Amino acid sequence: MVLILGVTASGKGRLAFDLAESLGGLRPSSAERPEIISIDSMKVYRRMDIGTAKPPKEVHNRVKYHLIDVVEPSEAFSVGSFLDLAYDAVEQINRRKGKIIAVGGTGLYIKTLLYGLFEGPAADEQIRAALRARAEAEGLEALYGELSKVDPAAAEHISANDRKRIIRALEVYKISGKPISELQQQFNAESPVHNWTIIGLRREKSVENGRINRRAKKMIAAGLVDEAKSLLAEEKPLSKQARCAIGYAEIIDYLNGQISLEDATELIKKNTRRFAKNQRT
Repeated sequence: MVLILGVTASGKGRLAFDLAESLGGLRPSSAERPEIISIDSMKVYRRMDIGTAKPPKEVHNRVKYHLIDVVEPSEAFSVGSFLDLAYDAVEQINRRKGKIIAVGGTGLYIKTLLYGLFEGPAADEQIRAALRARAEAEGLEALYGELSKVDPAAAEHISANDRKRIIRALEVYKISGKPISELQQQFNAESPVHNWTIIGLRREKSVENGRINRRAKKMIAAGLVDEAKSLLAEEKPLSKQARCAIGYAEIIDYLNGQISLEDATELIKKNTRRFAKNQRT
């Protein structure tokens, strides 16, 4: 089982395909050919093709893919949904005695695939509202100071300016009586899917940025504007998750007359470079 990871536009999708083709050529039986599992929170959406850089249809005809085009753009998709589908795909491929190649750049999905899913306590709106009110009245630094006392391990990894995560960490502590850092050790439990060989792709930042900029221009030339326009015309509105996807969010602003197409293209480049930085981190 091979897991290929890397930032956006690093070439991991091409490597996964080439590896599948190479290994497939060594296997005469179609039942034993390699299959690819996509680990991408946006490729799951149907008809969102250009902006998510899905493999073209001719590639699908040569290698079987999983977790691409599995939900409507109007639907929400969670990490729990991903994990269920990923485990199911692994079982299917194993029954066919195929080779498994997983590829993607969605960090949380990769982590859950390797280590299982941390399920914290459900949100308590009363506690959360009280913490938000305190943040407004006392300042976020007061809440961060409290977090540093009750859960120094979490505070070490959470920015003092990260309002959302500070409030969530304190909320979990007040609900459960346990630090969120302690509960998150559940990630270290062995996943039902293990024994991965992991390949990480890394390029110089300047090279990566150049690839990102060129891909953004290619997406526009390939018809991203028309694709976004078609999605907006559908009967059911785009889910918040789909609407906020890099590439689509900027083009939607252009279609709404808020920015020019040139500015939208530059924003796609800028936001994708920022996303790649987060992936590297």
